[in-house]
Amino acid sequence: METMITNIAGVLLLKPDIFEDNRGFFLETYSEKKYFNEAIDSKFVQDNFSHSQKNILRGLHYQINKPQGKLVRVTNGSVYDVALDIRRSSPTFGQHFSTILDDQHFNQLYMPPGIAHGFYVISDTADFEYKCTDYYHPEDEAGVLFNDPELDIKWPNKNPDVSERDAAFPCLSKIPKERLPD
Repeated sequence: METMITNIAGVLLLKPDIFEDNRGFFLETYSEKKYFNEAIDSKFVQDNFSHSQKNILRGLHYQINKPQGKLVRVTNGSVYDVALDIRRSSPTFGQHFSTILDDQHFNQLYMPPGIAHGFYVISDTADFEYKCTDYYHPEDEAGVLFNDPELDIKWPNKNPDVSERDAAFPCLSKIPKERLPD
């Protein structure tokens, strides 16, 4: 596995070893020992799965008091994936990292707790898996407006299909500091 350090402190792009032959392929999607050696010392407690249609944008989501670290990957399709640093004390606060995750390369993105996350579906459909370091707490969930002009995220489509809730999230600069993870 190759590990790439991104511009966001603690956010890693992981490129797995894929073993292919005439029967198909095999890859390891998680090994606590191997991933720990790659600087991911998080304990994962919940796995999530989403299925989305083309042009769907989900995000930018986070939890305030119980932030989740996430290890994400696409098992079918292709997405434009975004990690936004919203940790108040981070030197990369307000910066984002984006990448394509797909079912050809099977790259994974690790985001430590305190990162807002979102993705846009490029393919006809996409199946997306998340390993999370904390449980989902709906009362603790919040978000940042996906098209906040100050963030300058280059989404593949300026008019994606977004839920009413996600479209109503505030811009990062309008979120009170106590509603951001530390």
